[in-house]
Amino acid sequence: MDRKAWNQRYRSVDLVWGTEPNRFVAEALGGREPAGRALDLACGEGRNAIWLARRGWRVTGVDLSDVAIERARKLAAAEGVEAEWVCADLTSYEPDPEAFALVVISYLQVPEDARRSVLSHAASALVPGGELFMIGHARRNLTEGVGGPRDPAVLWDPDEIRAELEGAGFGVERCEEVIRRVEEEDEALEAIDVLAEAKRT
Repeated sequence: MDRKAWNQRYRSVDLVWGTEPNRFVAEALGGREPAGRALDLACGEGRNAIWLARRGWRVTGVDLSDVAIERARKLAAAEGVEAEWVCADLTSYEPDPEAFALVVISYLQVPEDARRSVLSHAASALVPGGELFMIGHARRNLTEGVGGPRDPAVLWDPDEIRAELEGAGFGVERCEEVIRRVEEEDEALEAIDVLAEAKRT
C-alpha cells in the first residue's frame, strides 16, 4: 500500500469520490437502525463514515492517506458530525477487539494476502453477530466493464471473496456481482462490482 501515491491522488482534485455515500452502502444500510459503533476501513475522504455518523452510528474511519484523513476530518467538522479518524496501514492496523457492530469496506483494492489480513482484523473488531459490508471492483470488470484498477491481482472474484470471508470466521449471507451504472460523456456505461454481506460467527 503506497501512502505517497494515494496522497498525490487526493491532492490532485478537491474531492476524489464526492460527498454522497456509495450507492450500495446507502442501499444496504440506509434502512437499519444504528446499533453502536461502526468501523469504516479504507474510508478515503470520509463520505461513508460521515453518512453513517449522521444516521446515529459512532464511527471510526481509517485510511492509509493522511491527506484523505485530514479532508475527512474537515468535512465532518463542516457538517457538524463527530467521528474518530485514524491514519494507518490497514494491513497492520488492529482495531479495538469486539468493539464494533458494523464494519464497512468500500473499494479496498489490494492483493489477496493484504486483503486476508484486513478481513482478519475486521472479524476481530466485530462483536459476535456483528455485520460486515463489502463492495469492490470485480475482476470481470477488466474485460466486460468500465473503470477501476487494471491489475487483476487486486480485483475481486465472488468465489474467492466468499472463501476468504469464511476463512476469517464470517457467515456469508450474500456475495455476488452487481452492476453499477456509470455516466460518462452523456453515455451510460456499466461497471461490475462484487458486493458481500456477512456476519461474524
